[in-house]
Amino acid sequence: MPIRVGIDLVAADAVQESLRAAHGERYLERVYTDREIDDCRTAAGIDPERLAARFAAKEATLKVLPAGDEGLALTAIEVRREPSGRVNVQLSGRAAELATDAGVVELSLSLTHEAGLAAAVVVAEIRAAGDAGPQAV
Repeated sequence: MPIRVGIDLVAADAVQESLRAAHGERYLERVYTDREIDDCRTAAGIDPERLAARFAAKEATLKVLPAGDEGLALTAIEVRREPSGRVNVQLSGRAAELATDAGVVELSLSLTHEAGLAAAVVVAEIRAAGDAGPQAV
């Protein structure tokens, strides 16, 4: 089965700066879902490395979707953490439509963050031409 791979790297300092700016709340609302924000909360506040990892995941996901020059709402790409700690990507709206149209069967996600950097890799499994199998994104 064909695949596409997207990767991205984000500096946590850049995310921290966006949070500190006068438009910090607007930045959160424009980029992250409520679930993602809650998942990044710690006793000390919102963890910028965790947010950076989610931003990297959104960018890596955009790289595997055939969006072209079309702007997509970043909140249509959501990183969800399972109780086991495993993460996955959930698409909605136009992002889900693009994935379906492109024959994306499954998205796999890996995140890491350390020393102020966060990285994400997304692998999209693409339905082979002529394969009418189920599509679940």
